[in-house]
Amino acid sequence: MANSFYQYQVQTNRHQAFDLNNLKNKVVLIVNTASACGFTPQYAGLETLYKKYKDQGFEILAFPCNQFGKQEKGNNEEIKNFCDLQFNISFQLMDKVEVNGEHTAPLFDFLKNQAPGILGTKSIKWNFTKFLVDGNGNVYKRYSPKTKPEAIEEDIISLLKA
Repeated sequence: MANSFYQYQVQTNRHQAFDLNNLKNKVVLIVNTASACGFTPQYAGLETLYKKYKDQGFEILAFPCNQFGKQEKGNNEEIKNFCDLQFNISFQLMDKVEVNGEHTAPLFDFLKNQAPGILGTKSIKWNFTKFLVDGNGNVYKRYSPKTKPEAIEEDIISLLKA
């Protein structure tokens, strides 16, 4: 496991390498998403935050995941089409990943180790768990799926000003 957020490389939904080192000095929100989840309407709140703060150095990376209730069955193209039609998102949609278990994406192992959940648990419990990373690559906080994007806004503002 790498010891810095910036040492990871992930894949976009178009299977292109995306080097997190390119996000240095940016505040980044990482979310595991799903298209058929009760929390899916959070895409709208994420897009609102992104549009509001992207010019100030804020990024969102959405990682589709099918591990919770099989609520992300589509392939990358189907997921992108859904997000475009339903929410018109402009932030970066990534390759579908696993966030728990034997095939966990390395970035999510790092995030879970840096910001464990309630009672120190490492596993992600459901879709739309969020991790906020500061401009130095430190995992600032982990948020539960129930935490709506607008509830994170004050933390984002604080980190953008730091």
